Amino acid sequence: MATVNGARLMARSLKQQGVDYIFGIVGFPVQGFAAEAQRAGITYVGMRNEQAASYAAHAAGYLTGRPQGCLTVSGPGVIHAFAGLANAKQNCWPMILIGGASPVYQNGMGGFQEERQVELAAPYCKYAHAIEHVHRIPYYVNQAIRHSLYGRPGPVYLDFPDDIIRAECEEDEVLEVATVPEPPRTLADPDAVEAALSALESAERPLIVVGKGMAWSRAEDEIREFIERTQLPFLNSPMGKGTMPDDDPISVGAARSTALREAALVFLMGARSNWIMHYG
Repeated sequence: MATVNGARLMARSLKQQGVDYIFGIVGFPVQGFAAEAQRAGITYVGMRNEQAASYAAHAAGYLTGRPQGCLTVSGPGVIHAFAGLANAKQNCWPMILIGGASPVYQNGMGGFQEERQVELAAPYCKYAHAIEHVHRIPYYVNQAIRHSLYGRPGPVYLDFPDDIIRAECEEDEVLEVATVPEPPRTLADPDAVEAALSALESAERPLIVVGKGMAWSRAEDEIREFIERTQLPFLNSPMGKGTMPDDDPISVGAARSTALREAALVFLMGARSNWIMHYG
């Protein structure tokens, strides 16, 4: 029976789950995996800094709608990428960080650039786990991608030790998993929708705030139809820009502070009432 090593199985699993881009810096122990990723058809983009690589990964995840990858060496390489994880978590952008790590059998012995990477990554992730066995790599990739996409999207982390990268297993031992489907779309309560429309219709100074959630949902056509039909004034959030044109006659972007202060009713569409919107 044919065998497969950890590097190749990781590349194959990521490609199966829709990871088409990896941004990173190669070095010990991830050189072999970077090569296998390219053989699997994943575009590898070499960066000069792990922080920039992690930012690129979550931007690619936002644009493609599937988590994209960031690859780093162990220790400081992983830690340098935490800025992107933190940003992705707050912005609800999907990405997967894959960090090289010391061999499992050297844990606690002071291995090369050994660090508590899973523990340190966890506060900035929806899911963080170390890979302990080669044959379970597809399972961990599946779990990471599912956590990244489902619910509020966000970042995930997989710890990829040197000995797991190089180790081999029989193909028939590999734990095969399904491709993670697109997350289910939730529907609003019809009664709540009717109540919101009634409130907008009766309000003296209504304002629609169009946020990033509408862009993520690719709801540009629906938003434009709603605004055109109702002729309600609207404000694009910074990440909602492009969903509706800022030069539309009923856009209040040029007087956003006044509009937010004077509005009698603010209706959030895929937006959050945070500091950008003066906390409501």
